[in-house]
Amino acid sequence: MNTFTDTPGTGAAQRIAPVIEQFLGGPPPVRLRMWDGSETGPKDAPTVHVRSRRALRRLLWQPGELGLAEAYITGDIDIDDDLADGLRAMRRASREQGLELPRPGIADRLRAAGTALRLGAVGPRPPVPAARAGLSGALHSKARDRAAISHHYDLSNAFYSLLLDETMAYSCGYWTGAGPDYGPADAQRDKLELICRKLGLTAGARLLDIGCGWGSLTLHAAGRHGVRVTAVTLAKEQAAYVRARVEERGLQDLVEVHNCDYRDVAGLPGFQGSYDAVSTVEMGEHVGDAEYPAFTALLHSVLRPQGRALVQQMSRGSTAPGGGAFIESYIAPDMHMRPLGETVGLLEGAGLEVRDVESMREHYVLTVEAWHRTLEERWSEFVALVGEETARVWRLYLVGGALAFEERRMGVDQILSVRPDAEGAAGTPATRHGWYAGLGAVAGQGGHTPAEPAIAGQRPGSVR
Repeated sequence: MNTFTDTPGTGAAQRIAPVIEQFLGGPPPVRLRMWDGSETGPKDAPTVHVRSRRALRRLLWQPGELGLAEAYITGDIDIDDDLADGLRAMRRASREQGLELPRPGIADRLRAAGTALRLGAVGPRPPVPAARAGLSGALHSKARDRAAISHHYDLSNAFYSLLLDETMAYSCGYWTGAGPDYGPADAQRDKLELICRKLGLTAGARLLDIGCGWGSLTLHAAGRHGVRVTAVTLAKEQAAYVRARVEERGLQDLVEVHNCDYRDVAGLPGFQGSYDAVSTVEMGEHVGDAEYPAFTALLHSVLRPQGRALVQQMSRGSTAPGGGAFIESYIAPDMHMRPLGETVGLLEGAGLEVRDVESMREHYVLTVEAWHRTLEERWSEFVALVGEETARVWRLYLVGGALAFEERRMGVDQILSVRPDAEGAAGTPATRHGWYAGLGAVAGQGGHTPAEPAIAGQRPGSVR
């Protein structure tokens, strides 16, 4: 049981405690240590260290999640314990106390401002951290989307090479093992192979990889399965990286890379209805709500009859907000997540038949935690590369992301659909057996790809 104790006297902690309680709707679930050394709050709760008056000034100018995040990014606020443990304990305490944020009125805000004035925290608005995105233009216009993608994915190839494993897959892995010899790169290879199997890719098949990232699926499909891949990314850094890896591995005859908007795919040679498969791995979150029906129509139009589409995409709980102010300001501006069922409905509305849905939520907890371990283990290298504020942005992002998946506020799913032919035939295997057999061997030792059951009338090189 928590014991609420205060440092004797009338320090900053004692003065600010009533204001915090008023704005939280109850006692704070953390212990506060202020810049003057005064403390208040449960003595066995995580300790939030408010290092300067500037932290309060930030919250006056930017109340709520974004103000708190920016105070952490700039180092004005810190958590003395492990950040993940601290945030988890704070959320648990908030649930147990039943805290519900009230809507403070003008009088409440004036009292808070008066307290801040007495503490010397009133002043001009603190500068916004440089890592914050500053987008302009119409929402989801091509120019704004390019700027949004560049903000996140063009941070630098060196940064992502440091953060990710050798596959350079920046998406949820598929963890088929838990031993010391099985790691993040193995989980990513298992994920890539699982996608290839769900799409039924064989030598000579044509794959359109929309939002190819640093080419993990493109390179795996071409290098392991002999698939002809058209890779599309809006990020210049990614396109340059994929082209270099294609040349390095001698895959120029199988892979072509396009640095363009997904809406320009229709202008690529041999576009209409010619692909055996299309993949989009954690790219649909950037499409936007109003634009998503056109996006699903594109997936349908690129496929030949019986061609398959695989969408791996993050979702939000039915009552969860999705990204939130911090994510949308610093990580993925203009990102839109919807509940899984809505995405399935949009795919069906485009004429695709949804054949399989697989939740990977717990897999993302493991994936993000692996990235976070790398960040902490190589912290000084990240700071030297991008600066401490950006490194703290990523620490907050990864810790918060893992908790969101852990607590089911966010999910991620693989959705497999098919474009049926004129007679309604889907051409998909009768069972899922061939998808999963031997995945761990694929990750660790090159493995073996089991064949799907043959389908009558199937032409060589097509999706089975």
